[in-house]
Amino acid sequence: MRNTAKTTTLENKFPLLAVENNCIISKEADITVCFKVRLPELFTVASAEYEAIHSAWHKAIKTLPDYTIIHKQDWYIKENYSPDLTKEDQTFLVRSYQQHFNERPFLNHYCYLFLTKTTKERMRTQSNFSSLCKGTLIPKEIRNKETISRFMEAVAQFERIVNDSGFISLKRLTEEDIIGCNEKQGLLEQYLTLSKESGTPMQDIALGTEEVRIGNRRLSLHTLSDTDDLPATVSADTRFEKLSTDRSDCRLSFSAPVGLLLNCNHIYNQYLFLDNSEDNLQKFEKSARNMHSLARYSRANQINKEWIEKYLNEAHSFGLSSIRAHFNVMAWSEDPSKLKQLKNDCGSAIALMECKPRHNTVDTATLYWAGMPGNSGDFPSEESFYTFIEPALCFFTEETNYHNSPSPFGIKMADRLTGKPIHLDISDLPMKRGIITNRNKFILGPSGSGKSFFTNHMVRQYYEQGAHVLLVDTGNSYQGLCELIKGKTKGEDGVYFTYTEDNPIAFNPFYTDDSVFDIEKRESIKTLILTLWKRDDEPPTRSEEVALSNAVSGYIDCIKQHQLLPSFNGFYEYVKGDYRKVL
Repeated sequence: MRNTAKTTTLENKFPLLAVENNCIISKEADITVCFKVRLPELFTVASAEYEAIHSAWHKAIKTLPDYTIIHKQDWYIKENYSPDLTKEDQTFLVRSYQQHFNERPFLNHYCYLFLTKTTKERMRTQSNFSSLCKGTLIPKEIRNKETISRFMEAVAQFERIVNDSGFISLKRLTEEDIIGCNEKQGLLEQYLTLSKESGTPMQDIALGTEEVRIGNRRLSLHTLSDTDDLPATVSADTRFEKLSTDRSDCRLSFSAPVGLLLNCNHIYNQYLFLDNSEDNLQKFEKSARNMHSLARYSRANQINKEWIEKYLNEAHSFGLSSIRAHFNVMAWSEDPSKLKQLKNDCGSAIALMECKPRHNTVDTATLYWAGMPGNSGDFPSEESFYTFIEPALCFFTEETNYHNSPSPFGIKMADRLTGKPIHLDISDLPMKRGIITNRNKFILGPSGSGKSFFTNHMVRQYYEQGAHVLLVDTGNSYQGLCELIKGKTKGEDGVYFTYTEDNPIAFNPFYTDDSVFDIEKRESIKTLILTLWKRDDEPPTRSEEVALSNAVSGYIDCIKQHQLLPSFNGFYEYVKGDYRKVL
């Protein structure tokens, strides 16, 4: 029997032509500039900062020319923690700590931004005109250099505005980052294998109507492509109830539920299509007139006319630019039995944004193909909806997972979502950046919350990095740590002074190494004696203070004259005998 399956090679359908000057050139002459995006870390941004980030994106996007596509792509990949166990100077506790967390799974985040300059005709392309469906791809003539030059200038301005915000950083991807080299995979190869692991081979890509499969990875796609699926209102940030209290708010971006809070392998695609705003508004004016003439035939026409007029009134009243947008969550699993659970998890995450989850099975192949870096010009226009820039930006994810501090000094903490160890400097690096002005720390928590456990953890790591540590311990919480260090150093360090009923702690306030008693030393002795003498509710009189000061000074002079060993007992004898005669 003859095989009638439609198969082809990736080279035959591949929509990209070349990578030149760190830009992706498609076979339809679209030009794409690629960036790697560094977002603020999770739970480190307040509501005011989210508004500032939102404003920075808005200002930057308004500098881009018409017929530009902004494609923000967030990868969330499950990885395993791999500790460095090769260091020879690791202590037993350090090595045990690293082995405890070895291969612990966590969700890693990678964020990319693609700015594509295309044409008016390409922006209107529908799914049946995708490069997947065309028999041949005919390159367009290269457009004039002035258009390309203006686009590159706008991209440079876009990059500068976002970087100047102080919250987000954009780093331009090089040709090696995009297409890869012998040592590492490029971004294109990672997308076509849905893997960040180096050495992952290319596998068959099945783009069918029933399922889309990349090797053994089966896709599940949820889309936000219709205004009926969106909430009534959106905002730049939202309250995270799990870590919020009656008196404090923990804030996350509006789309955080489909970001780090969705614990599975997935890609969150965010598209903004900058059409010519005037053309869009004229088209809506014409549509409103048509709806008005047909309103008496159908109530739906009357309602649509009211919605269109409200959209036009917003645009003209506030000078807003009309754009199109689309958002989708593309998750995958190698186990077919987990696809149902994956579908439910993604749907629940979208529902947390007060959106209606829509599992897309019709355009999965086309949307996967359009999500390829540099191929957003192939996006099917019927999968987008009309909106404005500001509400569309609310669907951008604005946080990433925790990263290790670049400072060599610090302590090991844990990611509160996944438990992955994080190297964190809470002393030197914040001082250098001007975030703090001193290294003081205040550890606050109820009984049993882990204050002493954390302090033991912090003190041990500081000591192993060469810090000098002096502890005042009132509950023997750190005696075990001191005994450990004392045994390791053979008594040279880790000295712990404690007391018992038979062996109480005693100290000599009159003892000095250099036999110098300055004013500060004399005042501290006087204050100590007053504390031992008087109750808290019994302040000393002026005459008593003067008499005690004279007694301290007289005893110090007596020590110096007779070369006596200073002690508290000696002071008592002096007051009882010589000083009484003086009085």
